[in-house]
Amino acid sequence: MKNFLLALGFLGILLSACSGGSPDLTLDQQTIDLGQVVNGEIRTIEIPLRNAGTSDLVIEAVTTSCGCTSAEVSPMTIPPGESGMLIVNFDSGAHGPEANGPVMRQVFIASNDSDETEIEFRFTVDVVANDK
Repeated sequence: MKNFLLALGFLGILLSACSGGSPDLTLDQQTIDLGQVVNGEIRTIEIPLRNAGTSDLVIEAVTTSCGCTSAEVSPMTIPPGESGMLIVNFDSGAHGPEANGPVMRQVFIASNDSDETEIEFRFTVDVVANDK
């Protein structure tokens, strides 16, 4: 019986070593306030992200909550322990010259992180009138 239990324990260790582990996507910041942005300006945000897991992190999709915002992750595959960058562009004039005031937008990152298949990054901004 003792040998059987030892064999099972060894088999479990062997299987976990062969499974390749799992990726773990972490963002340095999940929210940011850009403060005031003049209507018509395009603001770029770069947020570091990291694979804190033990296998390759594969970014499957990057989407945004509004057409005034575009986003991408580079690179789309991040090895264990390595970092990448979330690059977000916000066009404060996309809704027209009269669309001023506080705004909140979201970026969604889908990946092969089994614990959290999609994470959200949010930013806020106060769009102010362009006095020109």
